[in-house]
Amino acid sequence: MKLAIYPGTFDPITNGHLDLIKRGLKIFDKIIVVIASHPKKQPIFNLEERLRLVKESIKDYENVSVESFDGLIVNYVKGKSGVAIIRGLRAVSDFEYELQMALMNRRLEMAIETVFMMPSEEFSFLTSTIVKEAASFGGSVKGLVPEEVEIALKEKVVSAI
Repeated sequence: MKLAIYPGTFDPITNGHLDLIKRGLKIFDKIIVVIASHPKKQPIFNLEERLRLVKESIKDYENVSVESFDGLIVNYVKGKSGVAIIRGLRAVSDFEYELQMALMNRRLEMAIETVFMMPSEEFSFLTSTIVKEAASFGGSVKGLVPEEVEIALKEKVVSAI
């Protein structure tokens, strides 16, 4: 069984993330979405909320689960007997950072590959940051995030006022 790990903060999960998961399942038998707490990033959703939103968003995907993890992702992948880390590349600006991370991960654990995937064209501009910013100013994020995330974002924006 080929297991891949898809790490990130997922604050919030977007349809671009789901696109990569769906397409990743064509390559891998199973994917674990791993949510990092990343308190330095000051997420809008706490870890428990992100776990819940991702679980709701992937409920129709077979062979996809979600967990949280702190530490080196290569240690997590190795502990799960995974073979790869999935990373999304939207633009050239993503590449330099992702390449550095992939090379460091390879240095730490040679047996684990990093697989870069580009999102479908319709999601090539989409980031969690853009979604949060649009929602914070009352903009519609319909079609950019799963429905449960759209509802949760509206609740966060209202409660912040």
